[in-house]
Amino acid sequence: MKAALTGLLSCLLLFTNGMISYAEEKAEKTEEKAETSEVSEKFKVPNSVMNITKENTYPNPTQDLPYLQPSDLAQQLIDTSEVPIENPDLIRMLNETTISDAPLAFGYRATIYMGQWPLHYESSETSANWEYQKINTNMYDNRGGKAAHQIHYQQEAEKHVKGGLTAKIESAEDVKKMMLLKAMQKTNLPLSFQTIIGAGTKKDQVYNIAPKRLGYLYGYAPAINEKGKVTFGEVYLVLKGNKRSLVIKNVTSQGIGAWIPIQDHVSFGFVVSERPR
Repeated sequence: MKAALTGLLSCLLLFTNGMISYAEEKAEKTEEKAETSEVSEKFKVPNSVMNITKENTYPNPTQDLPYLQPSDLAQQLIDTSEVPIENPDLIRMLNETTISDAPLAFGYRATIYMGQWPLHYESSETSANWEYQKINTNMYDNRGGKAAHQIHYQQEAEKHVKGGLTAKIESAEDVKKMMLLKAMQKTNLPLSFQTIIGAGTKKDQVYNIAPKRLGYLYGYAPAINEKGKVTFGEVYLVLKGNKRSLVIKNVTSQGIGAWIPIQDHVSFGFVVSERPR
């Protein structure tokens, strides 16, 4: 009787723990879904912004910066560091590192200086400016007309739109890669530090200009403003016998910002006026 009661209590306890775990897992998934929805809503492309990938007469190369997967050894080394490591170039160097296990390595010690690196980037604010830079103006004077006149977007001249860091910083290219990766993950938008809109690019969307009015159709290149903090440190590979680890010394942090254009997108603003603007 006692054994049966004990077994019943054990089953009840397992069932209760299972229900608690299921409830916690469901709550976590709901919270993650809500956060994802909030992020996607924040960076939802407005109706005034149009994708011109197909129409662009200048074929921009796709910006592809996938997260570099560390090798087993690289991951083991990264896990020993007290400072997070996200720099793709440093991870690539660690992936190319080979350390053989030596059966008679007792007492062996070595410290290898691998240089000073930007180790990781922590984002604090990401926002969109849908009218980052004006790239085109289409205008028609219908002040002498008796009926509405229709115009549409046509790029008058080739336009290069460049982003960049807002301050000077060491290892700027490494920092830009980490900021670009973080911004792409947060916005799910096609980002690049440079995008080109080719001359003659058109869009079929029609805008009507009433009689006795001038119509102005402005085109803007949108961009993402990324702000955060970069952590730097001197990286040492330390070998003690068959043990290996990464030691980070002289850790410093620096605030940084960047403008990153949204590739192959144009934001339109249509204005009708009685007088020239």
